[in-house]
Amino acid sequence: MTTFKGEIMRNTWITLLALLVTATSILAQEEKKPIKDPLVFETLHDGVFHGKSIKYKAIAGETHLKNGDGETVAALWSTAYLKEEPNSAKRPVMFIFNGGPGSASVWLHMGVFGPKIVKVDSEANEDDGAAPFDMVDNELALLDITDLVFVDPIGTGFSTIVGKGKNEDFWGLNEDAKSIAQFIRLWITQNQRWQSPKYIAGESFGTTRAAAVTAALEGGGQTMALNGLILISQALDYQGSTSVHDNIASYFTYFPTMAATAWYHGKAGQGKSLEDFVQEARVFAYQSYLPALYMGNQLSTTDKNTLADKIAYFTGLDKTYILKSDNRILTSRFKKELLRDAGKTIGTLDSRYLGEEGDQTADRPTLGDPSSYGIDAAYTAALNDYFTRNLKVKVDRPYLTSNRAIGAKWNWRPLPEGAYWEPSYVNVARTLGESMRRNKDLKVMVANGYYDLITPFLDAEYTFARHDIPMERVKMTYYEGGHMMYNHRPDFEKLVKDIRNFMDK
Repeated sequence: MTTFKGEIMRNTWITLLALLVTATSILAQEEKKPIKDPLVFETLHDGVFHGKSIKYKAIAGETHLKNGDGETVAALWSTAYLKEEPNSAKRPVMFIFNGGPGSASVWLHMGVFGPKIVKVDSEANEDDGAAPFDMVDNELALLDITDLVFVDPIGTGFSTIVGKGKNEDFWGLNEDAKSIAQFIRLWITQNQRWQSPKYIAGESFGTTRAAAVTAALEGGGQTMALNGLILISQALDYQGSTSVHDNIASYFTYFPTMAATAWYHGKAGQGKSLEDFVQEARVFAYQSYLPALYMGNQLSTTDKNTLADKIAYFTGLDKTYILKSDNRILTSRFKKELLRDAGKTIGTLDSRYLGEEGDQTADRPTLGDPSSYGIDAAYTAALNDYFTRNLKVKVDRPYLTSNRAIGAKWNWRPLPEGAYWEPSYVNVARTLGESMRRNKDLKVMVANGYYDLITPFLDAEYTFARHDIPMERVKMTYYEGGHMMYNHRPDFEKLVKDIRNFMDK
């Protein structure tokens, strides 16, 4: 005889069993769910680049990445431009990506390297506003001398995980480098380009990635040596590009950029050329400011006052404010303080840009970066329109120009889990130096914007001077623009010319 209690238990077990069977069935269906073939869109085009008429193929689409078990775990999106010619086996090819982490390649694609580019205000006087935006042919694209492959890392653009893939398999310093290296090897193999000279162009964190990918390509059982790296607004050692208190290096590395910014806005150095005033600030930073920073409160009151006078001379800030700041100015405060009387806030990526904020009492910008929100709508609209109209791309998910979720989940550990490591500033500079010493043909070009208040030009000089990098194979170039110096048309033209000269040599 079954008791009431027994009947309840029996029914409970039946229900649990049914749920277990259902869950198992669902999991089995998910595991068996087929992975779609990679999306690929090919179109033929022609254009005039550097005075030469060129026919080229555009290939926009996915490349499947696999894990160690041979399972497809991600679909990485790239956009390649290949010159139509019979003998392409030894034609140079350049892989291009932006930074973040979390940024797609839209900025370099639509800003300087692509066959079409979007126009924004070269003098940084006007916000991009709303559509329509002006997209034009890029007669200075490098297609006459190299093929171009724009890469969107997983989680950016159209790139996404598939199958058993997980974001954490890709969202990390080493994980990211490994996936991009895998893509480059696959692309080179599929397109029969192992004998091609190979270049990487990266911007911001893309330069961090470039150094890490260079090292990753040296291993993995398929050694691939690169011919050159083009580092736009380099970020190899983050100590010099992290403006926080107690990081003495940052007060020093940002100082000449503050001087350049003050010069541009008419607050300092008037009557002198930008280059002369920047050099004067550079000498002061090395010879006077840095020793004083290390002395700290061991300086006498007289010496502190003398130091404040010089800082005021270079930065255009009020001496009283400088003394209250203990002669140490954070860039976030500098951006708000320099033009406070005019109610203007200075841009971070490009300090030529100005914003107007409602809160005039804050000690740092409150609306974000005017040099970012002053251009992002134009770039986003232009890229999406270009994909659909020109490259005939049809994808049922949004193209993410920036994915902010990535940064918060990024794994910065340079060592595997389980290995001892104390948190420190990200630094791939020495890794780059080692790669250059293992590859005698690897050369590096470093493009620096005078008005870049996120990766300052003195940090580039400071970084390359102290990480055992063979400087005879490094070319430093400078521009009167910011982080994205190509938004300034004269710098756009100079950058392209410098890259061509770098590749020719």
